[in-house]
Amino acid sequence: QVQLVESGGGLVQPGGSLRLSCAASGSIFSIASMGWYRQAPGKQRELVATITPGVSRNYADSVKGRFTISRDNAKNTVYLQLNSLKPEDTAVYYCNGRVVPYGPEYWGQGTQVTVSS
Repeated sequence: QVQLVESGGGLVQPGGSLRLSCAASGSIFSIASMGWYRQAPGKQRELVATITPGVSRNYADSVKGRFTISRDNAKNTVYLQLNSLKPEDTAVYYCNGRVVPYGPEYWGQGTQVTVSS
């Protein structure tokens, strides 16, 4: 089994920054595609950013230019740097991993990000 554990969330003011981390168990992290999703109360979970084993990155239009996804295979960790935060970024952020395109997906329990003055 693969376990993902998110950390780094918190309360920040608009315009502030946070760095989220997702630590993965197992020995297959280096070949896994990873992603960050978020879900606000009353809304569906949405994709924020993805990163492939080859370090190709994709971002939702709403966060492009403000968020950066990265990975450190030696540490089995994927990161999400959140800059220029807006109140609309408030959500629970979830880490996602998948080894093969149609194989099982793994999810963390989420970390809360709140952007408020």
